[in-house]
Order: sequence, then C-alpha cells, then structure tokens
Amino acid sequence: METGSAKAVSIRSVAERVGVTPPSIYLHFDDKDALLDAVCARYFEALDQVMQQVAVDQPTAIDRLRAQGLAYVRFALVNPELYRIATMGEGRPGSNVDLTLNSSAFVHMRASVEALIDEGVYPAGDSTTAALELWTVAHGVAALAISRPYLPFGDVETFADRVMRAACTGHIVTGMLGPDLPPVEAVARIKGLVI
Repeated sequence: METGSAKAVSIRSVAERVGVTPPSIYLHFDDKDALLDAVCARYFEALDQVMQQVAVDQPTAIDRLRAQGLAYVRFALVNPELYRIATMGEGRPGSNVDLTLNSSAFVHMRASVEALIDEGVYPAGDSTTAALELWTVAHGVAALAISRPYLPFGDVETFADRVMRAACTGHIVTGMLGPDLPPVEAVARIKGLVI
C-alpha cells in the first residue's frame, strides 16, 4: 500500500514488516504472487461485503445493480493502492483473484442482472456478459478517477452515478429496440417515442 506497486513488494520486506524470517513466509505462501493473490482475495471479499450492504436497502433490481456499481467505485476510491494491485496489475489465470471474481462481488452483480432478465426489464441473454459489461463501466470510472484524478469529473460520485445510470438503462433501451439496430435508427425510434 505504501508503494502502490506490486513489483516493489518482496518476501524479505514483508517478513521484516511482520517480524518473521523470510523462510517462514514460505510456510504459508508458495511465492510473492501467492501472497499478493491472498491480499487481493481479501480485497474482493471486503468489496463484496460493501456491495451486498448497499444492495439490501434497494427497492428494485435496477436500483440494486446501480448501487452495487456505485459501491464498487466508492470502495476503489477509498482503497486506491489495493485497487491498483487487485485490478490493474497483471492477472494470472487460476489465481485466487480469479477465483474471487468468479465467486463473490461479480457473482452478486450477475445475480442482479439475472433478476432484471427474469423480470423482463433486461433482454434475455447471457447474464455473465451483461454483468461484465456493467462491471467494466464501474471499473473504468474507478480506474480513471484513481489514475487520472485531474480530469474534469466534477464530483466523482455524481459522475459515477450518471455513468452507471446510463449503462444500466442502456441495457433496457437496447432490449426494447433490439441489439442489432443501427445507432442511427435507434436514435430515430427514441426520438419518435419521446415526441
């Protein structure tokens, strides 16, 4: 967290910080990557708890999904160093981080998408892909706000809310109009509905 870089972490430095010898770290972790994976897994567990806390208070599935996206951005902004290591570092297939992404916060976000599909609010389709699209939106806002805080976001929370609202409702509109409709025709139909 001090360096903001996984590359700056060494088994020796971790051992010194916790007051043990480097070989004793290897009793618990195979290597530095395994140690960092464990840290990242805990990050995602904490993120999942926060995302679930905000979801409980939401009256509808669409509100729940939007709140989960906003909680993701908020959590990243409060924990920028861990966020960088957990989501912006080099991933390795099969790591604990991948297992966590498949079993906690992402699964709950996908469950919100599935509820919207079941309600007929979102179009039928692959809930994993739809959830990944929304996760990408939340990650994009968080990553830019952390790595480029000087951009003219205004209030980051308000900015994130607008972006999440647009992404969430975009799926609804796409479902109503059809996913293959060219953008020009979609705009014409939307204008026709509004007038």
